[in-house]
Amino acid sequence: MNVVRRSGYAVLPLHGGKAPRWLVRRMIKLSREIAAIIIDEFGREEFLRRISEPHWFQALGCVLGYDWHSSGVTTVLTGVLKTAIEPEDFGIAVCGGKGKTSLRTPDEIVEVGEKFNLSTAKIHELQYASRMSAKVDNTAIQAGYPLYHHAFFICENGKWVVVQQGMSMADRTARRYHWLCEKIESYVVEPHTAIVGNARREKALDMTAKESEGCRKVSVDLAKEKPKKIMNLIKSVRPAYQRSLLEWIPKAKAEKEYAINFLYMPLNLNWEALRKAYEIQPRNYEELLGIRGVGPATIRGLALISELIYGEPPSWKDPVKYSFAYGGKDGVPYPVNRKAMDESIRILEEAVKAAKIGDKEKMRSLRSLRRFLS
Repeated sequence: MNVVRRSGYAVLPLHGGKAPRWLVRRMIKLSREIAAIIIDEFGREEFLRRISEPHWFQALGCVLGYDWHSSGVTTVLTGVLKTAIEPEDFGIAVCGGKGKTSLRTPDEIVEVGEKFNLSTAKIHELQYASRMSAKVDNTAIQAGYPLYHHAFFICENGKWVVVQQGMSMADRTARRYHWLCEKIESYVVEPHTAIVGNARREKALDMTAKESEGCRKVSVDLAKEKPKKIMNLIKSVRPAYQRSLLEWIPKAKAEKEYAINFLYMPLNLNWEALRKAYEIQPRNYEELLGIRGVGPATIRGLALISELIYGEPPSWKDPVKYSFAYGGKDGVPYPVNRKAMDESIRILEEAVKAAKIGDKEKMRSLRSLRRFLS
């Protein structure tokens, strides 16, 4: 009889600090050559498809020498690609980045659009895609991972990919979201190619799930009502005389352990945004979500009213798919996806061999790949 022993577990931590300059310089050089080979062999759109595939994206970070299990692979790799992939040479550009840099994404899209001779309408469409992808992952999906990184890849023909990441300060884990334009039928109905992380929440609000369709419709209907009616509905759900158990829980403990509580009705909704929604009369959930000022509390409040009063619950199932890598050798969190891993290794190994770079960088990169084969 074979005995399977659990040898350990993996934690994918948030790493502080910055990648050393000597490593970043080499990552830029190598990634430029790999991108050039792939684009030359398979085309720009295929390169975007691979960026949108989390296993391939992670494998690329490993080949370039970065930690396989770190949340920093997202921010460092997209930053490296932004420097390495020059729009004039590659026909692809990377906008946005980490923290405040992400706020410049709309302006950078305009700059790139003008370089690629895209129409004004197309540039506005790309800006909308950038804003809505961020709005969905920050607001329509609520698992405790506010975004801090947003990278927007644009091809010269207007195709695009988003790679963005959120951080949970409660347990210091990260979650990455991948979007590919050609796979999207709706911004608000399961639009991702992948949502990856290492922590699954017992309860998470997912207004993009197909199971949330009824709740989305009720939320839109509610938004069309006068804010006074919504206020009265909230009062009926949470009477003023009813006290909360959280009052007897120490504040620090409550903030850490009850950051995401699926029975929690927000104390304050953005009433100005709801007044704007009443004036606009949104036709669907995408229009409601797109209204400026409609944030997590408002979306959550409307969803809870929909469930508790009108009997249309949202999905409370966490949409994350384990994990940042290919699985674990002991089947935790799931068995290793050998096919996906082998394909990533094969593609990247061919690209490295074909890249016009120095022998030292080439051998170092191939050794990084071969560690996965042993």
